[in-house]
Amino acid sequence: MAEPAAAPPRVVATAAALALIARLVARHGPLMFHQSGGCCDGSSPMCYARGELLLGEQDVYLGDIGGQPFYIGAAQYEYWKHTQIIIDAVPGRGGMFSLEGPEGMRFHSRSRLFDDAEWAALVTQPPQALRS
Repeated sequence: MAEPAAAPPRVVATAAALALIARLVARHGPLMFHQSGGCCDGSSPMCYARGELLLGEQDVYLGDIGGQPFYIGAAQYEYWKHTQIIIDAVPGRGGMFSLEGPEGMRFHSRSRLFDDAEWAALVTQPPQALRS
């Protein structure tokens, strides 16, 4: 009998995003990411110094990018749960409160649908409400 497929990561980062994360970690120390789906800046992933944003019961830990935890609001998670979120860094101005603002780059979310085998593996591993 075939082994079940390994669950893919729910969030990944491009090489450009990883390079920007490394620069920000060197400057600010440990980071955290949050995507809320709110209006204005909230529709893009926001980058904060770790602990700067207080997380609540409605925040879902998706995984780490560049060694930094990535969270998403529960309502956004419901909308995006069938997709792998791909964090990229593109030229432009970051969110007003996001640390990449002065870098001339901003974090940008893309996504791709999980295929049937990936989704079957993920269903057995629900995300954590909050990272311990």
